[in-house]
Amino acid sequence: MKISRIIKRRSVAKEVADKGRIQINGKLAKSSTSIKVGDQMQIQFGNRIVLYEIKELHESTKKEDAAQMYVILSETKQEDFA
Repeated sequence: MKISRIIKRRSVAKEVADKGRIQINGKLAKSSTSIKVGDQMQIQFGNRIVLYEIKELHESTKKEDAAQMYVILSETKQEDFA
């Protein structure tokens, strides 16, 4: 996630995964979970849920090329119900 710049720091990515806010192909992911091209990754950022499809994997990339590594399939906002 750091290389693709979806989440910019490893420590933050680990924290998000440890809190159960990342799913890979519909299954809860740990910070050590591997991903591959074609996987769908869902991340909850606060009240926003974003579904990505992984298009490319690289060991490193330039900032300008990072967005080509994935496509956003959907983005939804959870409403707080009182």
